[in-house]
Parts: sequence; structure tokens; C-alpha cells
Amino acid sequence: MTSTAELKALAATVRRHALTMVHNAKASHIGSALSIADIVSVLYGSAMKVDPQAPAWSARDRFILSKGHACVAVYAVLAARGFISEETLSTYGRDHSDLMNHISHKVPGVEFSTGSLGHGLPFGTGKALAAKRSKQDWRTFVLLSDGELGEGSNWEAMMFAAHHQLDNLVAIVDYNKLQSLTTVDKTLRVEPLADKARAFGWAVREVDGHDHASMSELLGGAPWEAGKPSFLIAHTTKGKGVSFMENSVDWHYKSPSADQLAQALEEIRHA
Repeated sequence: MTSTAELKALAATVRRHALTMVHNAKASHIGSALSIADIVSVLYGSAMKVDPQAPAWSARDRFILSKGHACVAVYAVLAARGFISEETLSTYGRDHSDLMNHISHKVPGVEFSTGSLGHGLPFGTGKALAAKRSKQDWRTFVLLSDGELGEGSNWEAMMFAAHHQLDNLVAIVDYNKLQSLTTVDKTLRVEPLADKARAFGWAVREVDGHDHASMSELLGGAPWEAGKPSFLIAHTTKGKGVSFMENSVDWHYKSPSADQLAQALEEIRHA
């Protein structure tokens, strides 16, 4: 089990790489990437069964980033864990690079290319069903955005997963309460989210999405109830770790300038 201090250090590395990639590529979605940095650090640093030297290992746990626009956080954690080289990160967003602006399965350690929202959970549900039918004990983790819960395909997948008792499936909602242009509440309310997930037949837990110890315990311990898929509502802050990006919808699309990058990296260094 990776220590909490090591997970915190991993998350800081993920944030530094993510910020640098987005700045260099003049790309978007840094707020979304910072929001999930702690979640992916716990998944790849503690909770999931993976082997960086054998990304296609048949017994590995599967991870699907449904909110594919936040890909720099996953590319960063893959580099930190040794799936890809840190040098490869400098190619993000360039022509002919495998590190595309939405997550790509061409990258070692990435299971599925996403970008159009609402596809990750249905795909992950199929993976979980395949594991059950082939009597394999690996788990599937799917990280969704709160905004994409407006997609009906997610709720169809939730019905299907509960019906088939896919307790090897874990859905994690990055609940930062903001989406592309404004708040989730103003766009399409998802509350009462926990009650809805329970009504669909899932085991539900809520957690501070920046609390490494709590997430490590919960995600490492899934399934929480036999015969039920697990639904983790991770309460997060969009832009977490950078004072001028936190809780600001602007950073869904903006790219940091050189001065802003320097300030952000300094804040993370001293966090």
C-alpha cells in the first residue's frame, strides 16, 4: 500500500506535468485535470492492480476516463508510474503525437479513447460484464464528470450494471459542480445524486475527492456490497491546487500564460 505522503507527492507531480503540458500546447481543460489529479493518483498509486512494465497484462484492473478532456492528468500519472516516459509528455497536443487532446488508447495504459461524453460508463459496464462471464477477478473503474451525468447513456448503463450484479464495476463522479460554461445546477441539476444512484441499485459512498487516505481505503476496498456495483461521489474543487484557478469556470477553456504557469507551479511546490 502506497503511503498517504507518497500519494500526495504523486498528485503534486501530476499537477505540475498537467499544467506544463497545457501551457506548452496552448490547450484547454486544465481546471478539469487539476480536479481529478488526486483521484487518478490514488487509482494508479494505490487502489488498482496494474503493471507499468506490462500495460496489457490480462489480470490488470481496467480504468476508463469518461471525461476524456481531462486527459493530461492521466498522461501525467502514467508517466510518473512508468507506463510512458516523462519526455513523451512534451509531445502532448502536437501533430502526429499519440498524446492527443482527448485521451487516446494509443497510449500504453489507456484502455479506451473518449471525448464525446457519456460513453465511458457504458463501455466500462461491458468490460465488467466480460470479466464476470469469463470468471476473471479484475475490476473496472470509470471516472465521470458531474456534467456528463446529463447523458442518458449513463443511466442506461447504471440500470444494466445493477441488473447484472456487476460488483466488479466502480464508477467515480468528479463532483466539482462546474461544467463548461457555468455550474452544473444551472445547466441540468443532478441532485439528489446519491439517492438516485441508490435507487438504481448501486452501493453509494461520498468522499472528499482530495483526501488520499479516504479514497485509497474506499477504492481499494470495492466492492462495498456483494452483488452491487459501486458508486463513489468524489466532492472536488475544479482547478484544485492553484489559487486563481480554483472554482473558476474560466479554466475549463483557458490556457495559462508563462507568468501564470510560473505562479501555479510555485503554489504547488509549496503546498
